[in-house]
Amino acid sequence: MTESDTAQEETPRKSNNVGRIVLLIITVACFAYLYYRLNGAAAREGLSLVAYMAEVFANVDWVTWAAIMVGYSILYFLIDTLVVTRALTWFIEPIKYTEVMPVRASAYIISIFNEQVGKGAMALYLNRRHKVPAWEVGSVMIFIMFCEVFYLLAWATLGYFLSAGALPEVFGLLPYLAAAGAVFFTIWVLYFNGTILPNDKLRDARILHAFKLAKLWHYGAFFVLRSPAILAAVFVYTTALILFGVEASYVAMLGVLPVVFFAAAVPTPMRAAAITLWVVLFPENEGQMAAFGFVQHNFFILFNAAIGLLFWRRAQRDLFG
Repeated sequence: MTESDTAQEETPRKSNNVGRIVLLIITVACFAYLYYRLNGAAAREGLSLVAYMAEVFANVDWVTWAAIMVGYSILYFLIDTLVVTRALTWFIEPIKYTEVMPVRASAYIISIFNEQVGKGAMALYLNRRHKVPAWEVGSVMIFIMFCEVFYLLAWATLGYFLSAGALPEVFGLLPYLAAAGAVFFTIWVLYFNGTILPNDKLRDARILHAFKLAKLWHYGAFFVLRSPAILAAVFVYTTALILFGVEASYVAMLGVLPVVFFAAAVPTPMRAAAITLWVVLFPENEGQMAAFGFVQHNFFILFNAAIGLLFWRRAQRDLFG
């Protein structure tokens, strides 16, 4: 092995180690903040932290909560599978919805740890099962992740304009982020359709295959296909908040929820970043929001993983015969 080979191996390792350290710092900071806020809230009530949180959990109508969460998780799975199916059909080849269901569901099991790794597993499956070039499938997964960022930003911005007065002051940054995002998106589309830097070869990379083929209507179609999921989430999360004894507005939640989903994408244990953000956004209800954030996000990913288990044998059979 040459010195250059050794250096190339050490660079990814250092990068991975830095990433783990950053995530560890974020996780410790989140749990420390949660403990500080919850312990303070318990002390104000004259209770221990355990007794305070037990009282919070005891006051929730869990049957109603579980019913709406199960329904939402199933609906999300159906919409998510539709989005993946259409994207694969647009940029690679027609594929049946029922053929995507097992792999999409099975990927939820891996997504317990990291959503993006779950998408990578889908690329591997489709490559082996349908002989689709791995780089092209990977490009579709990247296209989906790219669109999800702008889709959430668009809904968060709309929610801000509809209910700015009910949102924390920091949400005033959303219009500026949306403007910057619009500029970036415009440049991105113009680059990949050849209007900007027409002779540049980077757009020909196989991993960017989907972006080179994408037309403006593909981005619009993604937004339309994915939007029922966020609208259902607004209803479900707002209703769940009310079940936890917290006053909430459906319109205000339209601005809050996409931002929380960004935090939920950070691969911290038990979705600590998302839970912490709920407590920050609703500071008068620390206990309710900590309990709410914990059960909402973790039930969602665990129930989705349970859906994946239902399809696991089918996925294994499709993959290995």
